[in-house]
Amino acid sequence: MTTHTWWLLLILTLAVTALIYLINSRLRIHPFVALIVVAVGTGLAAGEPVAKLVESLEDGAGGTLGDVGITLALGAMLGRLLSDSGATDALAHALIDRSSTRGLPWLVTAAAFVIGIPMFFEVGLIVLLPLIFSVARRLEAQGGTKGSPYVLLGVPAIAALSTLHGMLPPHPGPLTAMTGLHADLGLTMVVGFACAVPTVILAGPVYARWIAPRLAEVRPDEALVAQFTGASQSVRAKSPVSVTVGASNASSEDTDGTSRSGIPTGLAIAAVLVPVVLMLLRTLAETVLDETSTVSSALTFLGEPVVAMLAGLLFALGVTALGRGRSGEEVRASLTDSLKSIAAILLIIGGGGAFKQVLQDSGIGDAIASAAKGAHLNVIVLGWLIALLLSLTTGSATVGIVSATGIIAPMVSGGGLDASLLVVAIGAGSLGLNYVNHAGFWLVKESFGMDLTQATKTQTVVQTLVSVLGLGMALLLSLFA
Repeated sequence: MTTHTWWLLLILTLAVTALIYLINSRLRIHPFVALIVVAVGTGLAAGEPVAKLVESLEDGAGGTLGDVGITLALGAMLGRLLSDSGATDALAHALIDRSSTRGLPWLVTAAAFVIGIPMFFEVGLIVLLPLIFSVARRLEAQGGTKGSPYVLLGVPAIAALSTLHGMLPPHPGPLTAMTGLHADLGLTMVVGFACAVPTVILAGPVYARWIAPRLAEVRPDEALVAQFTGASQSVRAKSPVSVTVGASNASSEDTDGTSRSGIPTGLAIAAVLVPVVLMLLRTLAETVLDETSTVSSALTFLGEPVVAMLAGLLFALGVTALGRGRSGEEVRASLTDSLKSIAAILLIIGGGGAFKQVLQDSGIGDAIASAAKGAHLNVIVLGWLIALLLSLTTGSATVGIVSATGIIAPMVSGGGLDASLLVVAIGAGSLGLNYVNHAGFWLVKESFGMDLTQATKTQTVVQTLVSVLGLGMALLLSLFA
């Protein structure tokens, strides 16, 4: 490598170090601001002309938000409609109400897998907490469960939600990586599902069976359990109850298959699956149909992420909001509120896009590609490792994904199985070693009444298992590339 290449690699090292410091120092700079500051400093240090640097910032942030931002906003609205209407609750109860005790962790996994398709990790977990707590409370009252029933049911939900959040579009991280690496949407979804299913099984129900007996003392605060289950705080876990697991739950679903929210369970499931089905139909059309045919063109259009998420939102709007007689003002307020929770994520994604573009336009990306090729590093492992380290040190999986994508992008020609596997690997890397600087860690800790050690054995270990298993599956599938 030339002296200039070494200089560019040193700039990148200093830039990443500065990014980590700004986010984690006492100043606690917001990741968006830190990304923009570091992007400007990196471009100047690399010798990029000032006029070109400004253009790189604008094109990088605008292009990334144009590709990802609209889809993310529509996804947040869809998730809020499903949550407000009780549709997600109906989905979960439809899967779980008639299960045996041994099958409950697997059905919680299935419920979290379905619910996690349109929802972020934190939102999906909050939606599932009433279900987890109410079923765990029944198990606790019955007795005979080895260890904490809350851990037994909580771990599968954590595994499924985190896997989908990090490894599958239309979640913002994988969608950003997919766009930056020019990966095919349908192929990425197929590969993502292939990697996600075994990952969720091993990190979820299998690990839950092992860890639950070792955390037998874990139990959420009684007031929190009562709040989520609607039970009286005076009813202690050791009190006998007449309800048993597997009995029908009149409060959640009537005998005609209608949820307590008034929404038929089938429609609730359809509202979640509409975007996914449209995206998969696009892949099918591109694979087996003549691209000049009318059907192929229509399915390709409907399978675009923005159009698919819009279709899902409109369907959900009809069956969960307007169909239930909610006022337009109430629905609009709910949708507006849903966007507040993703404003910071959108800014971070935009900042990451700006940083990525500066890396490419300044020549640093080409220098990284040259160094990696000279060292004969596996690009899938490299992408996973960069995302893991950046997520660990910055406390943001999104920062890890967008930064790793910008660093790795010059090494990938775009499209094909390799690009899709790299999207999965980078997303998996961003999930690992989730600890005290991640919001999800504290949500799990406080929700389940855990101390730091217990939360580490659940949230941190589960997401690290997901990360490592996701990488392993990506490497295994790469043998067929």
